[in-house]
Amino acid sequence: MTLIERLRQRAAQRDAAHTRRSRHVQSQRSGMLTACDGKNLINFSSNDYLGFAQHPDVIAAFRKSAERDGVGSAGSALVTGHFATHRELELQAAALFGYEAALFTGSGYLANLGILQSLLDEDAVCVQDKYNHACLLDGARFSGAALKRFPHADMVQAEARCAEAKTDTLFLVSDGVFSMDGDAADLQSLHAIAQRHRATLMIDDAHGVGVLGAGGLGSLQAAGLQADDVPILVVPAGKALGGQGALILAKRDIIQHLLETARPYLFSTAPAPAMAAALSASLHLLETQPQHHARLQENIRHFRIRAEAAGLPMLDSHTAIQPLMAGDNESALRWSEQLRHAGFWVSAIRPPTVPQGKSRLRITLTALHTKAQIDALVQALAEITGGRDGHG
Repeated sequence: MTLIERLRQRAAQRDAAHTRRSRHVQSQRSGMLTACDGKNLINFSSNDYLGFAQHPDVIAAFRKSAERDGVGSAGSALVTGHFATHRELELQAAALFGYEAALFTGSGYLANLGILQSLLDEDAVCVQDKYNHACLLDGARFSGAALKRFPHADMVQAEARCAEAKTDTLFLVSDGVFSMDGDAADLQSLHAIAQRHRATLMIDDAHGVGVLGAGGLGSLQAAGLQADDVPILVVPAGKALGGQGALILAKRDIIQHLLETARPYLFSTAPAPAMAAALSASLHLLETQPQHHARLQENIRHFRIRAEAAGLPMLDSHTAIQPLMAGDNESALRWSEQLRHAGFWVSAIRPPTVPQGKSRLRITLTALHTKAQIDALVQALAEITGGRDGHG
């Protein structure tokens, strides 16, 4: 069988299982309104939680930097790709989140691969929640360390995995907010476990920063923890910060080691200086304009109230990620397509992204959604799924 024949066979298998993927093309967007595949939709699948991807200050900072420094960095960070805007972003992020130092990398995936490959080896043990993002699991596997996974949010088993570890290099790693269920990790318990077993606690807060915490600074702020409690914090920039890349925050010694040894950082072209400038503007907005975070929180509360009243089968999430369970792949795809015809973009999430039998619609809320848009979505969901306000 040739390569193409094998690929076609696998594509046919994905067709039969309703797990085929395809890309949608956006041609224009304004707030949460988007022109996609020739149809005008209200986007409830975006991770732009605070609307910073379209904020005038962020756009202006990007444009000004691009005009001054050009578009690409034209080199890796340790050759010619490190600009003043990169340095300023790293200093700003470290100060805002209370860490000694920061490192700006090309993506959250590359950041986590680089950290775990650089700091772990075959003598290390890495303990992780089973629902962690793929990049955290991949980073541990690629490092050669022993990867020990515990059932989602099971702190008893998390402690047991740590207690079993016979190593001087033990990492306890978790998402701050889990990207498919939208629930927040129990960071206080994870911190206590790490302390008892002398483990390094590492948190990826992709979906927590901008969403959780009194000031929107994320999962650590919400849990009342400080930089000393979580030695390594990863802040991917493609969600609430509205850009691309990721910030690694840690003690200066850790950042210097990563800078010199993390292969995804060493051997990648540095992110565009204009992106660093845009993210600096986003961090400034996060720190000085709390109304964006407050508006997001109000929209989350409003959606939860309306969804409960409509009898929708929602998971218990109080973050921007609101999963509506379908169960089988076919139902999730059908509901997503029906919503598309009704004018809403809500993605169907299926295996292998989630376990078999747990396909769902993944609704994401932002500060830019209006209450009228949220009410219209809940009504459409009720009609499609047969909730109390629907016709089923």
